Amino acid sequence: MCGIVGYIGNRQATEVLIEGLSKLEYRGYDSAGCAVNSGDNLSVRKFKGRLSVLADDLKENPLVSNIGIGHTRWATHGAPSDVNSHPHLNMDSTIAVVHNGIIENYMQLKEWLISEGKVFKSETDTEVVAHLVDYYYEGDLLDAVYKAMAKLRGAYALGVISKDNPDELVAVRNESPLVVGIGENENFIASDIPALLKYTRDVYFLENGEVVYLTKDGVKIFNQDREEVKREVYNVKWDIEAASKGGFEHFMIKEINEQPNGIKETLNRRLDENGNIKLDDIKLTKAELDKINKVYIVACGTAYYAGLVGKHSIEKFAKIPVETDIASEFRYRDAFVDENTLLIVVSQSGETADTLAALKEAKSKGARILAITNVVGSSVAREADDVFYTWAGPEIAVASTKAYTTQLVSLYMIALDFAIKKGTITNEQYKDMINKLGETSDKVQQIIDNSDEIEKIADKIKDSKDAFYLGRGLDYYLAMEGALKLKEISYIHAEAFPAGELKHGPIALIEEGTPVISLATQDRLFEKMVSNMKEVKARGAHVIALAKEGNKEVEKAADNVIYIPDVDDVLSSILTVVPLQILSYHVATKRGCDVDKPRNLAKSVTVE
Repeated sequence: MCGIVGYIGNRQATEVLIEGLSKLEYRGYDSAGCAVNSGDNLSVRKFKGRLSVLADDLKENPLVSNIGIGHTRWATHGAPSDVNSHPHLNMDSTIAVVHNGIIENYMQLKEWLISEGKVFKSETDTEVVAHLVDYYYEGDLLDAVYKAMAKLRGAYALGVISKDNPDELVAVRNESPLVVGIGENENFIASDIPALLKYTRDVYFLENGEVVYLTKDGVKIFNQDREEVKREVYNVKWDIEAASKGGFEHFMIKEINEQPNGIKETLNRRLDENGNIKLDDIKLTKAELDKINKVYIVACGTAYYAGLVGKHSIEKFAKIPVETDIASEFRYRDAFVDENTLLIVVSQSGETADTLAALKEAKSKGARILAITNVVGSSVAREADDVFYTWAGPEIAVASTKAYTTQLVSLYMIALDFAIKKGTITNEQYKDMINKLGETSDKVQQIIDNSDEIEKIADKIKDSKDAFYLGRGLDYYLAMEGALKLKEISYIHAEAFPAGELKHGPIALIEEGTPVISLATQDRLFEKMVSNMKEVKARGAHVIALAKEGNKEVEKAADNVIYIPDVDDVLSSILTVVPLQILSYHVATKRGCDVDKPRNLAKSVTVE
């Protein structure tokens, strides 16, 4: 879940490293460091805290070199500290390593290396790699890295430099993301594309088990058998400005504002000249769909909550039974999967460790894999049989917003495509839903344009210790996503409950002034939700309701009401989530929280 960068060329390496790491802090920000080859030795600077600590130090005490590696950390093994920060070195400081991932067998390796006379300084699993490469090093850095790899178990991406190999940078990808940037007389490695965009748009995506050997003049990719691999260059089309704040105070609010365009792009790029859905990268025919007797949607966090809405849509339109599961649970419960199973995995980054593991487990049992992801060339995209790319653009804030709404659009489109192929909806119903889906981007824009009232509501609940979210049907799924947004960026304890469960326990938690955000956007469940609001209000709750325009009855049961434009019940999730995102954002900013980089979290969870 850390971010790594490497550079070799003619520029000052530390400038490239700091620039790249600044685009990767969403992956972790407990500490940051870099190592460069100064000719006579390896020079290392690393500090606990944000990247700015490292950047300020390098301004005052520059390191001059044309080759280096850098790291921004999300702590796994060992608390955040200077000594546990990366890069890590061997005993005589001639080999430096940066690492994203986990070395699962590091304890056994550490004990063995200690018996061989190696002395460790940190609590990390990464330091094992530095000593291991040193153990095998006999002048050939690439050979030493290969030999070290043979001993390692786990998910890792590595960048390695050596004092005695001043013109070489070696990197490894194994179950953790790593891209290679290609320049003129310079080359790069990074955990993610935004770190490279200032310098190049041409990249290689590495496969698992591959090793890349970089000099300033060229890049060579090798497989596990040390055979050179030829790889097609991918040209990044989106602009570097898409990964910057563009005048907004935070990435999160920028990305909330980008949702109308993301929704429009995700839909319109999949419609043919007749307005029908055309899923170019999904080749499921009617005959293949008819063989599928079970669909699983598997994901983590926000993507899992999107999957719940997807379950509802596929069952409603395509009449196929769907089960949703959290990837980390699906992996270990021996789910019933065979060749008649379709597994839909949802992951913004396409690198989520548990989701990838679930994918591979299901694939080994014969299941067909359909991936929904935002990142071209990501691991889930490469492993899947079919891929649906969302068109959200780069999402930098840790709290997902536009990725979620574009995932919803993707799942709606997949459900409608399945339904028309299977004949479970009429052509008239199909066209009607596509048209309604097309209207949601403008309705989301209306919510964003008229969100001043939401900021005022945030003032009223910003000092709360707890907040509860209620909903029925689809609204319950949105309540879970809303609670997640509030807790992860404002640090207010927040929970979501099905409103029908109130009297089975949760109502005991209501105290005077407790915020209860009540979602009432489902027409057939509206009256029941109003009754639930009255129940909690009678016990002192501060009720904030979300309802469709025109449903004024809700005002009799709520202290504040946020209205969304009228929309078909089944599509209401796309609209309902936006006020929940905006509310969480304003609560967090009013509490002085670091909205884009909430404590203890990182954007892409690439370790278990």
